[in-house]
Amino acid sequence: MRTPQRTILREPHELLDLVGRELGASEVRVVTQEEIDRFADVTGDHQWIHVDVERAKAGPFGGTIVHGFLTLALVPRLLEDILTIESFSMGVNYGLDRVRFVKPLPPGTEIQGVATLTSAERISVGDDGSEGVQAKASVVVEFANDATTCCVAEILFRYYP
Repeated sequence: MRTPQRTILREPHELLDLVGRELGASEVRVVTQEEIDRFADVTGDHQWIHVDVERAKAGPFGGTIVHGFLTLALVPRLLEDILTIESFSMGVNYGLDRVRFVKPLPPGTEIQGVATLTSAERISVGDDGSEGVQAKASVVVEFANDATTCCVAEILFRYYP
């Protein structure tokens, strides 16, 4: 398990100097079967490998596994543990570039996110010449016990002044 580590910046433009650097590691998080079931209800994805505990015991993974998209949905939350920017008016998730679900995640397994800033650039955000920052981070969702990769996602986010 990695020691949780957070990068704290005063303003978004400070990201410009951190490209290529690891930003830190999140707190440990566990996804429960109850969360999986609620996610299935919200998305309508009731595939047995996720929600049928008894049937999944005889399946390819020996039990249920977390939806890949639920794992992906945790990425912004894990990133929130890792990166704090103290002064900006609004931040938005701008999208994703590359996502891979490398290894199935069984419920009840401890995970952590580890983020590396892969790019950052100034963006024009208003007619008044004001600038924000668009950044991209590679966030690896790891199994906390051995740091093997569960999921990796390149997430883009924007900060507005």
